[in-house]
Amino acid sequence: MSDGLIFGNRGGISVSKHRVSRRQFLNYTLTGVGGFMAAGMLMPMVRFAVDPVLKASEGGDFIATKQRVDEITTEPQRVDFTFTQKDAWYESEVTNTAWVYRDDKGEIVALSPVCKHLGCVVSWGSDSANPDMFFCPCHYGLYTKDGVNVPGTPPLGPLDVFPYQERDGILYLGKAKPHKEA
Repeated sequence: MSDGLIFGNRGGISVSKHRVSRRQFLNYTLTGVGGFMAAGMLMPMVRFAVDPVLKASEGGDFIATKQRVDEITTEPQRVDFTFTQKDAWYESEVTNTAWVYRDDKGEIVALSPVCKHLGCVVSWGSDSANPDMFFCPCHYGLYTKDGVNVPGTPPLGPLDVFPYQERDGILYLGKAKPHKEA
């Protein structure tokens, strides 16, 4: 019995006990309590990081507008659409805008109104010298009808393009993507 083990027989059951010193008991206890405290602090951080990734999106990637597809013409028209944006625990209603028209092939084109120079808002036909172009009033930037920047004006790139879908005759717009020039 010099190794600290005690063997005994209590009611037909063989019992083996290993004596634990006070120092070992305190070490085991503090390690266990520390582990629980660390897990208690880390779990909210892990959930905060992982939860948005695992959460299913509610409405998909496309947002409904009030624009009927059969009412879209070859003349660019401003289409406003609203969606709920969630930032952590704060939800807000955000209104966005697109310039929508049909091109020569009859395809729908939806352009972002945000100028690529400094982020001002462009409008269609508001410059009397260039009535068939998108015009940025901040620094006199010009874009052609298909959203391509006019050389010699401040914008360095074309307007972004919204992908679109048609559902039940209504125009749905996705997140704006960089314009691919032809």
